[in-house]
Amino acid sequence: MSTTDTGTRTITDTEAATGTETTTGTEKITGTETASGTETTTGTETITLTEGALGPYVTHTPTRRWLTGPGLPADSGLLTFEVLRTDGLRTVADHTGDPARLPVDLREQLVIGALRDPVAAETESVLLDGATGEVSTTCFLHDRPDLMERRPFAPSLQTLAGFMTATEEMSARSGRFASYEGRFGPKAVTGMSRRLLTEFEAGVDGEVPPFWKMAALIRPLALVAGPPEDSALTLDLPARLLDQEFGQGRVVRYEDVDFPVALAHEPTRRFLRETGLPEDGFLFQLDTDVPLPTLTEYYEDERPDVLTADQLPDGADHLIRLGHLVEDNSLVVDGATGAILDWSEPEATLHALNTDVSTLAFTLWLLHRERTIDESLSHELTAGAYDQLATTMTQTLSAVDPTGSTPLGEWHYWTEMFQDEAAGVL
Repeated sequence: MSTTDTGTRTITDTEAATGTETTTGTEKITGTETASGTETTTGTETITLTEGALGPYVTHTPTRRWLTGPGLPADSGLLTFEVLRTDGLRTVADHTGDPARLPVDLREQLVIGALRDPVAAETESVLLDGATGEVSTTCFLHDRPDLMERRPFAPSLQTLAGFMTATEEMSARSGRFASYEGRFGPKAVTGMSRRLLTEFEAGVDGEVPPFWKMAALIRPLALVAGPPEDSALTLDLPARLLDQEFGQGRVVRYEDVDFPVALAHEPTRRFLRETGLPEDGFLFQLDTDVPLPTLTEYYEDERPDVLTADQLPDGADHLIRLGHLVEDNSLVVDGATGAILDWSEPEATLHALNTDVSTLAFTLWLLHRERTIDESLSHELTAGAYDQLATTMTQTLSAVDPTGSTPLGEWHYWTEMFQDEAAGVL
């Protein structure tokens, strides 16, 4: 392999052949134009298109300027525009096997990117109207392209870039949101949510598209609890947070007599004594009639005809059942480590559910808070963009508890429940 000496670093023939334009710091190296007509700036991870690549696809002058100038990020936690680098500009019709069955307003829309979920899987495709500069999203239904439809996303690429930057600054508590660094609790959530929504409204004259309204109303909820001083658990929930959300008398706090000897993890015992859990968390109900049983005791006393001891998971004597989830699932805590697990009775399998009891409480609070917000907006969040809300909820939970960021294809109870539109979970 030969190399080309630039004086400051070396470029291989392979790099030069890709035709990417790379900027790292102040150094700039330019190769030939790629087949897709894109140039990549890796220092800021942006993709720009050449005038030739825009061709007849993009006639909207401000949009042409943006694509050849500032460009779009190759990737972020929310969206990816990698398709521009790999395929260049292609229409929705180009991406379907039967374009004649597509709705007319979709055929000439340009596929420029995709939304992403917490495990980096692409969900909806991001579309650009080359004549107006408007940005929308769609779900590709290759078996039924006639059912595909567009959802509003941003009036322009410039506005979209502003939405993304504001959301990233909010998540990182940087830039316009730097004053929120180290701040947690309901007041921080309310202030950040209002600030982000105001930023969005300024870019669209008050008509914020659903995805970004969800981002402003839901994603800041991750700031309601900060890390505890002793780091024994993941979160330090504000005092009375659960009581205020679920109502007085609906949060159960345990006494030592309720704990089996197997529950040796003291931080979990302390949390259950002092903070407690909601008795009815919609998808989860506590067992409050008897002291907390181990999984072995539960099947011996309550369901002796269902599963035998040899059908229970290893260490069942050290798994304490807190209550039941829907569809014959039990919520259990590992008495030694405090890890929260989902025991599926039909499948006889254990799955990770939450890191610990503090993130379990946050999850139940998050679900209840989202439903309250949606009801206050006359179900605006869940009307017509449910899958976007499910992704936003999963991203919010993952920001607090990485247990929700399961590898692609691996089952996770909360993620599955969020996505269950038919059951109306959210």
